[in-house]
Amino acid sequence: MSDRKEPVAGTGAQPQTLTIALSPARTWRAYWVCVAVAALTILDLSKVNVALPSIEAALGAGSTELQLIVSGYVLTFGLFLVPMGRLGDQRSRRMLFIVGLSLFTLASLACALAPNTTVLLIARLVQGIAAGIQMPQVLGLIQQLFQGKARGRAFGLFGATIGVATAFGPTLGGLMIALGGPTDGWRWIFWINIPLGLIAIALAAWLLPSTRLPSKKRVELDPFGVVLFAVTVVSLMWPFLFTTGSPDDNPSRWWLLVVFVLAATAFVAWERRYAASGRKPLLPLGLFRVPSFRNGTLLQTAYFTALPSMFLLTTLYLQSGLSIAPVYAGMVTIGFALASAASSWIGGNIVGKYGRPVVVWGLALVLLCVGGLVITALYAPDSVTPYVMAAIMTVGGIGGGLVIAPNQTLTLADIPVKQGGVAGSVGQLGQRIGAAVGTAVALALFYATIYREDGTETQAVIFHDAYAFGMTAVGLFIALAFIVAVIDLSGRRRADETRATRAGP
Repeated sequence: MSDRKEPVAGTGAQPQTLTIALSPARTWRAYWVCVAVAALTILDLSKVNVALPSIEAALGAGSTELQLIVSGYVLTFGLFLVPMGRLGDQRSRRMLFIVGLSLFTLASLACALAPNTTVLLIARLVQGIAAGIQMPQVLGLIQQLFQGKARGRAFGLFGATIGVATAFGPTLGGLMIALGGPTDGWRWIFWINIPLGLIAIALAAWLLPSTRLPSKKRVELDPFGVVLFAVTVVSLMWPFLFTTGSPDDNPSRWWLLVVFVLAATAFVAWERRYAASGRKPLLPLGLFRVPSFRNGTLLQTAYFTALPSMFLLTTLYLQSGLSIAPVYAGMVTIGFALASAASSWIGGNIVGKYGRPVVVWGLALVLLCVGGLVITALYAPDSVTPYVMAAIMTVGGIGGGLVIAPNQTLTLADIPVKQGGVAGSVGQLGQRIGAAVGTAVALALFYATIYREDGTETQAVIFHDAYAFGMTAVGLFIALAFIVAVIDLSGRRRADETRATRAGP
């Protein structure tokens, strides 16, 4: 079947990326290949966390090396998102998707076979690069494959899948360790990627459509802009990625934030100058003049600053404070994953009718979840705490599903298809930066409380207080996302009233 490709309005030239029209069956088959690979990528953000004690015991890794195994993946993931999104907008998303997936599979094999910490660390960095190559193509392809209400449903299912992957990661990691044993169980976390990756490569080559017409135009990737962007991202994420809350943390790392301010200022100035010269910048700053995109990106950044921290703190509290095995501590989040999957599908279907209020109500439920978890930790008997938390997480999952998918739909609704890859990459970058910042703040509060109260209180009281302080940051970030959602809702209503007034009776 040939793919019908439509020009993007207002370009005046052959477009670089085009809307695709396929049969419904082929469209959904291509879609599920993309979403499955996105889930595989997100799983590696969280399932490795529970394996760190096993890696430490097996390879003799130090605390800095363990931190890099986790944070290095996040760093290179975030670093490659926007450049690869920009490249995908200009060239073949299908090709970049397969390249990224192939590299991810090879890097997973290197992780599984790693004889020492150095090899494992390098492989994790390459894994992050691969994830940064393929994730922008997923969002760009969804933009191209679906239009109108169908796009809302597609993002609904995408949000459901990502929600399940985010919440289920610790459980899957704990299960792999339980099956593989304390010595080699951590390797199973990476081995599982190999068959899944090979199957996905074959399906991608078979099912993904071509996303552009042949072109002899030179790729414009703004090389100096790429360098400035890299310095900006690294200098911002580095100090947060290496914050553990321990008194041994090196405070000099915070000076990198000065570098971040200087690099960000230079990047914005360069991108404006580059665009004014008639060339295509790495990041079209005009995207942020679109209210739906700007507000949606801020909202998801704030939300993902909170969500991974909530899972991490809860798992730490249950394992360290209540001495629950990793696999069972991870199971507490299953209710969130399943409820999020169901409500994401619902949210994706109703967001076209109800709009931003869907996200507002979802955030309200997540706020209730955070408050309920803290109250449970402080006042519920330890013997019933995991069960109560699992029930509260289920309520939070309902809210979470009404946030991620509908907000993704609203954020990209007014963005041209030809910029779908880079626009989606900005949102993903916001999520990665948010996760780094949120985890650093939450862990700092959690461990600072433990160090401060150590020796003055019982272990139970110490961990109860540490969890409560850490979750305070989670609640504040969710509240920030809620405020952004309300501001966006108010702005939309004012814009609608203005249009109605101008239209007259």
